[in-house]
Amino acid sequence: MIVTILLGILGLGIVVFVHELGHFLAAKASGIEVEAFSIGWGKVLVSKKWRGTDYRISLLPFGGYCKMKGEELFKKALDEKADKIPDEQGSLFSVPVWKRTLTYAAGPFFNFLFAVLVLAVIWFVGFSLYTFENRVLLLSDYPNLFGSQEYPADQAGLRSGDRIIEIDGEEVTNYLDIQQQIAQSARESIPIKVDRGGRVIGLEVTPELNPETGAGRIGVTAWIEPTIGTVEEGKSAAIAGLQRGDRILEVNDLSVEHSIDFYSILNERPSKLRIRLQREGEEHRVELIPLYNEEGQAEIGMSFQGIEHRNPGLGPGKALVRGAEQAVETFALTIKGIAALFSGVDVQKAVSGPVRITYMVGEIASQGFAEGMSTGLISLFRFLSLLSVALCFGNLLPIPALDGGLILLSVVEMVKG
Repeated sequence: MIVTILLGILGLGIVVFVHELGHFLAAKASGIEVEAFSIGWGKVLVSKKWRGTDYRISLLPFGGYCKMKGEELFKKALDEKADKIPDEQGSLFSVPVWKRTLTYAAGPFFNFLFAVLVLAVIWFVGFSLYTFENRVLLLSDYPNLFGSQEYPADQAGLRSGDRIIEIDGEEVTNYLDIQQQIAQSARESIPIKVDRGGRVIGLEVTPELNPETGAGRIGVTAWIEPTIGTVEEGKSAAIAGLQRGDRILEVNDLSVEHSIDFYSILNERPSKLRIRLQREGEEHRVELIPLYNEEGQAEIGMSFQGIEHRNPGLGPGKALVRGAEQAVETFALTIKGIAALFSGVDVQKAVSGPVRITYMVGEIASQGFAEGMSTGLISLFRFLSLLSVALCFGNLLPIPALDGGLILLSVVEMVKG
């Protein structure tokens, strides 16, 4: 938990630093005096004045600011109903309006540039994604776990065991591909192709909007083979003698074909699990005593094995192009996601504050580091690039307190004088 939070604070701090650095460099280049440059808000913990700027590290690590000379003059002019903003040497309003506009825009631009460069580096070195096969199960087939309701997958004619091989003309090779394609297609009818027992079938599905996330969903989950991937030391699974690579065949005399079969049995809260498994070609039997938390959820300390999807490194030019393309795609999806806020989405759950974002950054990073140092760094910076694009878009919205609102006012000034 502590590591997760620390990684989250570090990650969010990087994104905010990049944003404020954009304002800082543009202001300096435009002849605007920067009075203070701070990472974090609130009480100043450390400060150092150099070349007219007070560099600070402040108590609350969820943001930061770049304080330019004369920022308060606009509000002062409004309060005093002055004809014009006072002109002070080196202040924000002493420079030509186009320089001021570029200074406002530099923060979001640096966030976008950061995303492009980070994604380009990731594509250059290559990376692995840990996911599952493109075979799916219908949630409606397991009402004890997911509730009794009909999903778009049922209406489209999908069946448990189908292997989705194409969505909207794009090849699908793993479950992550399915998640990404479906998430961005809420309420849009899209063609899919499935492999059903060696026969390719064409279907049409319309993902519904998930009100908690603003993403599309069709009511499927991954078919995960019941082969153990990780076992936590000291937990029930380890005490029972389960090992990485064990293939579970039966639990309490019930056949287990995939992970959902296992969780369905566990959902009944049995006092013990009699497990028949296969290990290196030989069958073994073990007995596991599950522990349950206050919510009644089992905590046995094991997970099932996924697959590694390797993306080989690209050349410098191709990596930069791919990074730019991915950043633009993310920006477009962010715009699309705004529309979801007016479509019945639970805004409190879909749009989280800094604390929740910090935890998400740390959670993704810590999960990645569990697979290795390089995987952890790639997971962290991949997510930070997406967060950076979202921050770029959010700050360009024409809201008075944001960069977009200030840019709009500057444009009006350029037009009207």
